[in-house]
Amino acid sequence: MQKIDLSDIGLRETNKILHAQADNTNQTAWEIVNPRGAHAIACGLDAPIEVTVKGSTGYYCGGMNQQATVNIHGSAGPGTGENIMSGKIVIDGDASQYLGATGHGGLIVVKGNASSRCGISMKGVNIVVQGNVGHMSAFMGQSGNLVVCGDAGDALGDSCYEARFFVRGKVTSLGADCEKKEMRPEHVEILKDLLDAAGVDADPAEFTRYGSARNLYNFDVDNAGAY
Repeated sequence: MQKIDLSDIGLRETNKILHAQADNTNQTAWEIVNPRGAHAIACGLDAPIEVTVKGSTGYYCGGMNQQATVNIHGSAGPGTGENIMSGKIVIDGDASQYLGATGHGGLIVVKGNASSRCGISMKGVNIVVQGNVGHMSAFMGQSGNLVVCGDAGDALGDSCYEARFFVRGKVTSLGADCEKKEMRPEHVEILKDLLDAAGVDADPAEFTRYGSARNLYNFDVDNAGAY
């Protein structure tokens, strides 16, 4: 385990060290202490390493991640995992707004709650939230899966495309062009695999699937009021 004290060497040098790791590195485990809510910790990683942040983080922790696993032993600020391409981010606490925004791949797990716009414009990322999510979650979700083990706020899936949303609790309201969907066997398998990957003990049968009604794919003046 390689240990970095962020208060000693600073954010720029910390990320420089992590960026220097290659696919064939033998320094695969890193621990960052004293993060003190710093922004952009462990951004832009592109190696199969595991980084554990011992404390809460600020904006964009783990952004643009590829291959790496980032564990946050605390809560995470806005935009955590923004544009994630692959790998995994696990947040022990709560996540602030626009978690996993525009994410193309990988898995993000939140053991607490996630705030508003969770998964906004998601493009293939899988997000599993063990608690609740806030309003406008998965706004313009294009592909990928959002799993909510608690409740969802207003306007879930507003203007979504082909992303799938699985919610175990109640949904305050659905956004424009989002509707309740049939839970077919293939969706049960997808959800089961995601829950297993996230380490969540929950029955897929307790979830409801939501997705696009496909009425807003192309502009139609009769639907103008729904945009």
